[in-house]
Amino acid sequence: MRVGLVSPYSFDVPGGVQAHIRDLAEALIGLGHHVSVLAPADDETVLPSYVVAAGRAVPVPYNGSVARVALGPISLTRVRRWLREGHFDVLHVHEPFAPSLSLLACLAARGPLVATFHTATPRSRALAAAEGVLQPVLEKISGRIAVSELARRVQVEHLAGGGVEIPNGVSVERFAGAAPLPGWPGDGGALGFLGRFTEPRKGFGILLDAFSRLAPERPGLRLLVAGPGDADEALAGLDPALRERVVLLGLVSDEDKARMLRSVDVYVAPNTGGESFGIILTEAMAAGTAIAASDLDAFRRVLDDGAGGALFRTGDAVELARVLGGLLDDAGRREALSAYGSTAVAAFDWPVVARRVLDVYDLVLAAVPGEVTGDDETLPLPEGLA
Repeated sequence: MRVGLVSPYSFDVPGGVQAHIRDLAEALIGLGHHVSVLAPADDETVLPSYVVAAGRAVPVPYNGSVARVALGPISLTRVRRWLREGHFDVLHVHEPFAPSLSLLACLAARGPLVATFHTATPRSRALAAAEGVLQPVLEKISGRIAVSELARRVQVEHLAGGGVEIPNGVSVERFAGAAPLPGWPGDGGALGFLGRFTEPRKGFGILLDAFSRLAPERPGLRLLVAGPGDADEALAGLDPALRERVVLLGLVSDEDKARMLRSVDVYVAPNTGGESFGIILTEAMAAGTAIAASDLDAFRRVLDDGAGGALFRTGDAVELARVLGGLLDDAGRREALSAYGSTAVAAFDWPVVARRVLDVYDLVLAAVPGEVTGDDETLPLPEGLA
């Protein structure tokens, strides 16, 4: 099968949607299918061979964060060329209402079209700005996928339909077989955090508060942090005496992310909102690492209401410190969480998830036979998106 995947967000910038698309593409290729991914990108030299760059991206506020997207007549021309040259059996766009390539692909394409919805945020300024073109897009989508029950609920309540719930996948073997970083986790205990630590909704400040409460009584306790951001800004409120016990790795490769997760006693997810799934939780489970997470609905679902990880009240640094202290002092509890997670994560392994996606493709192809084609290139970009 020839599959065209579309990413709305810049592929040379880390992000959950981009990682999902990359791993799905590689899983489908591993199953014998031909895959091409269209995505914005500023640096084409870092792109996998199956990714086609659709030009530079611009930052826009979206879903409580800043997304790097591509929109406008030039992007539309590149979308149409990619569709024309791809001869795809099915087109699979991600976040079709994000103001970027996925929306343009939906507008330009004809034929078998599948859309995956990642976000659990029902409304946004960007979505409102594109509201005039949403109905034609909805009418073109033949198959809908939601990565979580929350993302599916958005479709039911706001987009006049449901969809098949297929979770984000994780490359279990990659994480389970990774070696810890040298010197980690150490004897005094190690906590881990991964993400844009200067982005408020990721909750890094809450974790620092909890760490500050724990560290004075635990002289060997360290915090290992991976992800982009300004280190001075992130640690500005931390007691200078504790700074040397916070190790910032910066932006890491996929290999080093797996090693980082294998290097800590507890992975901490202190996010405050905007999460529809929580792929990092499944990655930590695959790495065999105990988890402490805020009690967001999305995290509760992944962690089976606490069976796969310890939960604490969202935004409550005091309770987080208490939960972390309990886990650090109870190796048996950590081992039990690790064992549960290692078993539960098998359902999220990418080959399993990719086959479920292929089932959706087969249903769509049965209902909408024929190759994906593009519209007439003389048609203008809809008003509001030019």
